[in-house]
Amino acid sequence: MKNVLVIGVGPHARRSHLPALAAGQRDGLVGTVCGVDVLGATSVLTVFDSDGGPRDLPVTPIVPFPAEEQTLPEAVRQTLDGIVARRGIDAVVVATEPAFHMLYTRWALERDLSVLLDKPLGVRAHASTDPVQAGAILTDVDDLLARYQLARQRRPDLMVSVQSQRRYHPAFWQLHAFIAEVAEATGCPVTSVQSFHSDGQWRLPDELLDLDYHGYDRGYGKCAHSGYHFFDIIPWLLAAGDVSGKIPDAVRVHAEVTRPVDLLAQLGVIDYERLFDGFATRNRYTEAELHSGLHGFGEVDASISLAFTSAGRTLTLGTLNLFHNGFSQRGNLAPAAALYKGNGRVRQETHIIQQGPFQTLHLHSLQTLEDNRSTGDRYATGGDRHVEVHVFRNNRFQPTWKPHARLDHEALTTTADGQLATPTQQSSRRRSVNEFLLYLNGRRSRHQMRSDLTTHRPAAALMAGTYLSMAHRWTGASPEITLGLTPTLAAIPAPPRGREVIVR
Repeated sequence: MKNVLVIGVGPHARRSHLPALAAGQRDGLVGTVCGVDVLGATSVLTVFDSDGGPRDLPVTPIVPFPAEEQTLPEAVRQTLDGIVARRGIDAVVVATEPAFHMLYTRWALERDLSVLLDKPLGVRAHASTDPVQAGAILTDVDDLLARYQLARQRRPDLMVSVQSQRRYHPAFWQLHAFIAEVAEATGCPVTSVQSFHSDGQWRLPDELLDLDYHGYDRGYGKCAHSGYHFFDIIPWLLAAGDVSGKIPDAVRVHAEVTRPVDLLAQLGVIDYERLFDGFATRNRYTEAELHSGLHGFGEVDASISLAFTSAGRTLTLGTLNLFHNGFSQRGNLAPAAALYKGNGRVRQETHIIQQGPFQTLHLHSLQTLEDNRSTGDRYATGGDRHVEVHVFRNNRFQPTWKPHARLDHEALTTTADGQLATPTQQSSRRRSVNEFLLYLNGRRSRHQMRSDLTTHRPAAALMAGTYLSMAHRWTGASPEITLGLTPTLAAIPAPPRGREVIVR
């Protein structure tokens, strides 16, 4: 059994990683689990139960350090090295604030430790306002890929797997299969993608300054918080059409964003004093002080235009809309702790994919109620079970095709690796952890891994291009960015073939 160190044991790790690691212990895949987190995080850690995670998780504190550091402070390295030696650590889960992902992953590779890396791969402080920091998002990934290659020369079985859970979601497996089928039959790649995600994270004006968990004060926001899932899944879906032989080699990116100061133009202090009794008493800031304090903060919402090209010709047009400021179920003045869960965050997600005149795919995952296990709300209509895929095909061109099919939660529930695979984000996250543990124990080969680091450069290019576009607009330069996509999208492996629903 493999011993695992979790770096960053905050709300996200306690909700997703620790329960999966506890299940790994029960299955004989995991031995010791321990954690590290920064001093001062206790208030965050005690609020959130580990939701079935390992009991009596030992957590070693480390001294906080700035995200701008490019190497781990010596004291932190010594603490981590000591834990690895004392507890015989075999692998690391990196679940920290995104700006620290690169530092800890580099450290792990230097020690020949396998890594389960939370999304995104990394981000730089002030990436939305400084073109140098935005561009470094991609150069950091290229550096990490080179370090990964060197580490694998020393230890061939070393693995870095990225926890991009939509690659583990049965609804996306079906989309991938449908695209591949039509591309093989017609030679037509994906020609258009429209993706939308909103999570209803409603922050009041003073909270924009005072609350920093998943905040905007580091100069980045939504695109680093949850946007990476979509930077990743779009090229992953495009790759399903690679059987057509038409593969993009570059992408043009243009981003428009709203920042916290823009939210004040939508709803200002006077509006909130009218909307919430007690806000005037609680709020410590004038409108002018908020404008000054929020200057240079990262993006709340982003509307991103994409054009995937091959030899200068456009193959696929895309739009990606990523919103924190959307439909919410928050109605109270006082926020829940850290605004992570229990504060009205409601996920709504859609994808519309076109393959020329032959096929259109719609995926809708729409919540109307907050995920709440204690009340069972997540199973209400519009909860986690509200996921459906619509398939439209041109049966005038191909009479054997069915013009429309609808796949609901039951139809999308499939089997993978002999286990039930439900189409929810939470179960998909846990499948990604389980796959990593199976690999560590020799029960998966490298080519079976769905999210090896080497397949993530296209996603890193989309994320870097988006932040470069933001930063260029901030500095007055042209917001249109063109970046190469290497390695090619064809390197991304197909999903496992479970009980697929074939549309004829």
